[in-house]
Amino acid sequence: MHRKFQLLILLCLAVNSSIAQDVEIPALNIGDVAPPLRVREWLKGTPVKKLEKGKIYVIELWATWCKACIRGMPHVSALTREYRDKVTFIGINISDNKPIGELRTFVNNMGDKMDFPVAVEDSNFMATEWNDATLVKGIPKCFVVNEEGRIAWYGLSSLLDNILPKIVNNTWDVQAALAKRNFDRRVQYLDSEAGYDLLAYQSNRLKPGDRGKPEAALIAIEEIVKKEPALKYTPSVAYHTFLSLLKTDPRKAYEYGKIAMVTPTYEYFADPPFEQVGGAIEWAMEWYGDTLKLPVEIYRLGAEAYQLEIDGFPASEILHKKYQKMATMYWRAGDKSDAIKAQERAIDFLKKTKKVSREDLAAFECRLQQYKGM
Repeated sequence: MHRKFQLLILLCLAVNSSIAQDVEIPALNIGDVAPPLRVREWLKGTPVKKLEKGKIYVIELWATWCKACIRGMPHVSALTREYRDKVTFIGINISDNKPIGELRTFVNNMGDKMDFPVAVEDSNFMATEWNDATLVKGIPKCFVVNEEGRIAWYGLSSLLDNILPKIVNNTWDVQAALAKRNFDRRVQYLDSEAGYDLLAYQSNRLKPGDRGKPEAALIAIEEIVKKEPALKYTPSVAYHTFLSLLKTDPRKAYEYGKIAMVTPTYEYFADPPFEQVGGAIEWAMEWYGDTLKLPVEIYRLGAEAYQLEIDGFPASEILHKKYQKMATMYWRAGDKSDAIKAQERAIDFLKKTKKVSREDLAAFECRLQQYKGM
């Protein structure tokens, strides 16, 4: 079983909540009155003593150890400048063990990349009463508090571009947002459960020749989707559907994958978001693309899945790996020129990583020469 996919299932089961009867309801949700701010010290900008009604706030929770938090700071700073007269942005450091002096130095070194007021939480209040109360404990996470003092939305700040204008213009429907969030939680939970149940039909890669029970898996998936149609293209179900079709009818796998990769399912609540359907296609191709005899269209679909992931996470620190795997897909499809281009991109991004070794660079360049020479 792919370790990444196992992690997806375990994390989803651990952090997701639902409106279903047997799933815990979050203590803090969209539409609830925002808890008070409790900070120990302000590191930058004008202090905000309390959340006032009549004002809109964006509260970004972060930590120095959180790479995704740091990657998102320039975007939050850009929004701060764009909405300077309409929204108050605050960054609050949580769950960080560094002394105040080190935190202050870190913030100062960020400069304009952190162009908003920054504070350190008091005790663990912001971590427990804000972050953990949503039942989604990962960061970064931003909360938008509307003029009524209620949580209008929370999630990844990368999604604010489409949400914040509506909140500022007072066209944001809080109740609709709450209903969607609850529905998304339920679907995500059911998707995770389905993925766990479908493991029983997957092959054991430690046993050569074991193909699992793909026909039985497809029957089980049909029953799952009949009970909840929204699960047809969700990541866990998509993984098992695509994988089972690869083994039984690659043409149908291709047709399903093409639709799945462009079909929205549910909103994710962590950063980086658990890989969506593009990731499901990736995992299946990564594990079985070299053991099954597949039509070239399937390998091109695999390359498209990697591109989807790259487009979704352009600031990812593993773009070099994504591009290299994309190159492999193109090569298996017989698209030599595209394979070379993808491998060249892989090398470009590898050179930008902080700790690139000579061995890794040599291996990437060797692969490129193989593509060019064959």
